[in-house]
Amino acid sequence: MSKIRKNYSNPAIANTIETKNLVNLKSKTGNLYEAIAIIGRRANQINTDTKVELHNTLADFSNSNDNMEEIQENKEQIEISRAYEKLPSPALSAIFEFENDKIYYRNNDENELYS
Repeated sequence: MSKIRKNYSNPAIANTIETKNLVNLKSKTGNLYEAIAIIGRRANQINTDTKVELHNTLADFSNSNDNMEEIQENKEQIEISRAYEKLPSPALSAIFEFENDKIYYRNNDENELYS
């Protein structure tokens, strides 16, 4: 199992969106917008990492002389794509990490470090 799928296939991360208490999000940074910005940046990182890994995995199946007429279905390729589709969304993963203090971030203006 790949590193990305291993990290983000955590069963504690629900695949459904649930209402979050904004006061809890705000309490970690003191500013709700700053908390949302941190979560958004982490979600972008997760999305980029997942996309790169998926493309690298699927690159093994690519053929240099593919024509539109000669494209064949590869069952392994389809299974890999389905496995990535079942992963929780990057936003849900980022919220989970933020709530469980698994994101390192800092405020450059105040030179304060958070964990």
